[in-house]
Amino acid sequence: MTSIGGASTSGMVDWNLAVATATRLVRPGPEVTREEAREVVAELRRHAKAAEEHVRAYTRMIPEDRDPADTPDTPVLVVDRAGWIKANVAGFRELLSPLLDKMQERRSGSTGGTVLSSVGGKVTGVELGMLLSFLASRILGQYETFAPAGRDLPADSAGRLLLVAPNIVHVERELDVSPHDFRLWVCLHEETHRTQFTAVPWLRDHLQGEIQSFLAATEVDPSTVVERLREAAQALTGSRPEGEQGEPSPSLVELVQTPEQREILGRLTAVMSLLEGHADYVMDGVGPDVVPSVAEIREKFQQRRARGASRLDLALRKLLGLDAKLRQYRDGERFVRAVVDQVGMDGFNRVWTSPNTLPTKAEIAKPADWVARVHRKADS
Repeated sequence: MTSIGGASTSGMVDWNLAVATATRLVRPGPEVTREEAREVVAELRRHAKAAEEHVRAYTRMIPEDRDPADTPDTPVLVVDRAGWIKANVAGFRELLSPLLDKMQERRSGSTGGTVLSSVGGKVTGVELGMLLSFLASRILGQYETFAPAGRDLPADSAGRLLLVAPNIVHVERELDVSPHDFRLWVCLHEETHRTQFTAVPWLRDHLQGEIQSFLAATEVDPSTVVERLREAAQALTGSRPEGEQGEPSPSLVELVQTPEQREILGRLTAVMSLLEGHADYVMDGVGPDVVPSVAEIREKFQQRRARGASRLDLALRKLLGLDAKLRQYRDGERFVRAVVDQVGMDGFNRVWTSPNTLPTKAEIAKPADWVARVHRKADS
């Protein structure tokens, strides 16, 4: 079997089995003719290019006089669900390799460790594949910050943009909105993420450093990790009782936290709220000028988010922390809007000066505190 990124499938996770499992289980996309598929791909590529110009003009994050050679290359890929799965498995492998290597060393030193690694790797591969099959039909677009370098990604790239064509078509049909407008609207959000990482040279390394610190603080005893994964599975199936006093079962991320990780996660949550909220703010700010039906799209899309889902779907969203991600969009957008209203777009852009000017989790909830800290200190 050919392995992801040319590497072996042995170890803590059988990555190829994860791809095979997810690809086999993922739902089929909407029915389109071959000609319709070609038209969708071509239009998404055109919109991605147009959105780049709109976002840069609106955010003013990249100076007009900047040499294009100083802006990292970031490819745009229009993919199907299987393509999204393969890309994300490669990204997971790249990001998680330091943690998994430590776990592998710990297990190899134990009696029967090699056999356990082989069996455990296949089990984990299947579990990861099942989770990815769930997500692969729901993601519209993704800025892939930590994709491994390869044929589609130069070594000096800041990442690449993925647009998942069948999911975009599915949602635009479900909402009964203009396909042309909806596709551009989605591209505006994802292009904002691309602008964030190409305009701010230190952002990718900072985010990666925080994530690696989070992983380094993980308890690497395999039996502990297995036990916490078992708790997560019980939470998913409903066989694990809710916490004391009716508290909801924790998400998968919450289950693996140490005190140090909780501190790091607070910083990561603030950064992700900023990035997602900024993308939503820009998407809606640019929208009225270039997306005629943006108000209808936004209303229907919000209604779709709020509509009730099946019990299994809700359990998976909680387990994977997707409900927290929805809060990031909402809280982050409120932060950006409040700051821009108070100090303007250029004043808001001070947030990109350095890691020290990023908002804290508390400041996301209280934008005036960020303005007071960053602006009054800098202007005094």
